[in-house]
Parts: sequence; structure tokens; C-alpha cells
Amino acid sequence: MSVYLDSNATSQVHPEVVEAMMPYLKEAWHNPSSGYRAGRDVKAAVGRAREQVAELIGAKPSEIVFTGCGTESNNMAIKSLAREIGRKASKVLVSEIEHSAVLRPTDAMAAVGFDVERVGVDTEGRLDLEDFQNRLDSSVPGFISIMWANNETGVVQPISEATALAKEAGWWVHTDAIQAAGKVPVRVDEVPVDFLSISGHKFHAPKGVGCLYIREGSPFEPMIRGGGQESGRRSGTENVPYIMGLGKAAEIMKDEMENGGMKRVGELRDLLEESLAAKIKGVQLNGSREHRTANVAHVSFDGCVASQMLPLLDEAGVQCSAGSACMTGKNQPSHVQKAMGFSDERAFSSLRLSLSIFTTEEEIDRAVEVLAWVVRDVRGN
Repeated sequence: MSVYLDSNATSQVHPEVVEAMMPYLKEAWHNPSSGYRAGRDVKAAVGRAREQVAELIGAKPSEIVFTGCGTESNNMAIKSLAREIGRKASKVLVSEIEHSAVLRPTDAMAAVGFDVERVGVDTEGRLDLEDFQNRLDSSVPGFISIMWANNETGVVQPISEATALAKEAGWWVHTDAIQAAGKVPVRVDEVPVDFLSISGHKFHAPKGVGCLYIREGSPFEPMIRGGGQESGRRSGTENVPYIMGLGKAAEIMKDEMENGGMKRVGELRDLLEESLAAKIKGVQLNGSREHRTANVAHVSFDGCVASQMLPLLDEAGVQCSAGSACMTGKNQPSHVQKAMGFSDERAFSSLRLSLSIFTTEEEIDRAVEVLAWVVRDVRGN
């Protein structure tokens, strides 16, 4: 039996998503910018997908801009906000645990003179709100980029509180919600962020499509200029089949959250953690127990090294990771775990086990069995 526990790296494309995409690869393959009927029909279909995504996060359809991926969405927002606040007498705050798609662009800003500061987190992996508030400066323009949920630990950040504090200072707010959308309630009609990034392949759409939410009235300068698609905000002929897939996935995951699907995933995650703790000595469960997505177990195994465990797990049919897929192959401890105060030893012994709506109890039982064997083998007992 093959067991896939790496859905935070990428998720299985839902069969209904594939079905929704197929007509736009076969019959309705026309350019949505074309003036004839076939093109207008495709344009209308893109509009329906925009409505589906908007409904997932409580936005207006006009506030959704389709992109090629979450990294593009993050860069679009950050680079536009950088132009808005200017390089002199301004400030940017990000957390220590952001994805590289936020840290690298803001590092680039710092390299050319922007004042960029990283805010720490507590031992549970949540933003230190006191530190955050102390670093805000209402005397200068600025923006924050704080993720909604962490990609490694699944820990949900206090985004509502951080947004309120930033707004009090008169700053703009961007959130990377790539690991939150479709897994926990993400509502821009309740949390007034200005920009929000989404990636389809994290919730059962294909790789290669995402979106950026831009609140109506927020300043925005396009990163990609050309034919003026997406109301002039992101040029380039729309990737219609993938956009249709993203829309369908948003519809599916909204239904899953409202009808107990993610609750079932959380119960399987809890079963996984409880079984590992019962069957293996020296197991440490990382991150907040209260504030987290339903699908992630982040676990450290005393006396083990993840890089030795992963090949054995793979050979036995269990697929998981030691952290972000974007960091695979880099022989350094996770910056997320180091920010949480972990020793190098604990960080190197950690696995991220991420489930999805397709995960079964039988797969959890098998994963626990294999993990117990692998830990014994690596420990030499």
C-alpha cells in the first residue's frame, strides 16, 4: 500500500476538478478575449470560476486576480506595495516563519534600502504579537506580510489581531493564505486584509494556477504588463482549463469545510498523532495544539535524523517530508523550527505529515506501522 502524507507539498487533483477542466482542453479551447461567441462563452466560464473562488474567501468576484501560482501572487502583492510605500522613510514587517516566496522578495527589498524587519514567534510557532506591535510605526508608511497558516507546522497565525494592529498604524496588509485556504475558514469579509495569496495545488486543483485577492480600493501596480487581461492587473492570456479547475476546487473545499469533511481529516490527524505517541518512545508533537489546520502533524523523533528516515519510508511506500518541499535537499535546519527555538538536533529529527480529504484510516494505520519500524531501524534497536 502506498500512503501519501505530503499534501502540503502538493495535493491530489480531485476527479471532479479534472472533469471540470476537460471541456476547456477539448471543445472550449478558445481565447476568452476573442469577440466571437465561442470566446465570449469561455470568458463567461472564467467569470463563473472567479465567483467560485470569491465565495470561498468571502470576496467580490472583481477582487480576484488569477495568477500562475502562489509565489507569483506573493511577489505581485509585495512588489506593488513596495512601490506604494516607497524606499525612504517606510517600514515592512514579516514574520520569521514566512515561506521563501515572501522572505526572498523582502530580502531583495532590504538589499536596496528598504527597512525590513522580521518578527519572531513563540515556541508554539505563533506570531509574537507584543513584538509585532512594538515594531509597528504609525509615523511612516508601511505594510505587513504575515502568513495565515504555516506551511511546515500547519500552525494558524493570529492574522485577525495582526491585521487590526496594522490597520491602527495605517499600514497595508498582505497575507499568504496558501496553506490555509480550503482548509480553515479564510474570510476577507471578516478579516480586512488588503491582499491575500492562494495556490490551487494545495487544495486539489492542479499545479500552475493561483490567485491574488486585491481588496477594492487598494493601490496596485501590475507586475506583468501586456495585453491588459484580468482588468489590467495581470496580463497574459488566461490559463482557462486550470482556472476552471481552481474554481471547482474552491467550490469542493468550501463544501467540505461546511459539511464536516475537514473535521474528519482532523480526526485522522489526531489518530495519527495519538498512535505515534503510543507506539514510539521519544515522540514530540510540535506547534500549537489549538491553533492549527486540520491536516498537519509535525513530529520530532528523538535519536533520529529525518534525512535517514525519508528514504526508508519511501521504500516502504510512505511519502512525507522533513518540511517545505521548496527546501528539500538543503542540508540546513528549518528556519521555521529554529524560529520556534528548536535545537538543530530536534529540527533535523522532524517530519511533516500532511493529510487530505482523500486520506483513509487504513492509510493512517499503515503509516504508523511503517514509521515505528523506521524509527527502530534508524535508532539501531
